[in-house]
Amino acid sequence: MYQEERLVKIVSELKKRGKLSNQDVCQLLDVSRDTARRDIIRLVEEGNAVRTHGGIASTFLMSELEKYKESGFNERKERASREKRMIAKKAASLLKDKDLCFFDVSTTIASLSTLVTKKIAVYTHSLDNAEILAKKEFVDFHLLGGRFNQENRFFYDLFTIKSQLEDVYFDYAFIGAAGLTEDGVYFVDKEDARIKKEAIKRAKRVYVLTDYEKFNKTSYYKSAGLADIDVVITNEFPPENLRECFLSNHIQVELTDS
Repeated sequence: MYQEERLVKIVSELKKRGKLSNQDVCQLLDVSRDTARRDIIRLVEEGNAVRTHGGIASTFLMSELEKYKESGFNERKERASREKRMIAKKAASLLKDKDLCFFDVSTTIASLSTLVTKKIAVYTHSLDNAEILAKKEFVDFHLLGGRFNQENRFFYDLFTIKSQLEDVYFDYAFIGAAGLTEDGVYFVDKEDARIKKEAIKRAKRVYVLTDYEKFNKTSYYKSAGLADIDVVITNEFPPENLRECFLSNHIQVELTDS
């Protein structure tokens, strides 16, 4: 298929769906990532699409999003917060006294921290989790040290990985996600991803807490393949392609109650 034909096909699909991930383009055209990337670059350069995080969107969709961005922001924020709280509530129901857990850096995991009522031990590199859990006298709380990442509010250095985690084996690791694809779980910060990767290796069961919007989204750094995950807690059934991957990797999907 010539590039012009591929571009027409992408634009036609964008009109139907509004946006496409990079992976969607690959599947739509049955081409490699490099070919899809070249097609996407040309579409964007010619003004027929705009780049989004992990893909492209139609120019009409983006103009409408900008138009309503301000008026709908608080509503979307509150809806997202409700979804995160429900996911966190589901995760909190799993906790038992004497559990040893790793709590990741994410707003959903911070919500989980607020819901902890059991006498558990928690390791985390998140400042937000620390501020919440330090007030719970019944929690045996451990803050992983290192340099502070101001933007995403976590601590990190090589000593954390090599020393502070090497003798720990968790009952549960609760992980968020910037993106979850057929390839695995991805995050924005390289250092953050490395700590999660080590914690995942040292956990009996790994729970990924994520809302539907993160499915089929990519980010920069991979922490885990699907084979490393035991359970995904989310607010809606994952897309069909991920459901098939979850099934083949024996990943259990648990939905929130509402």
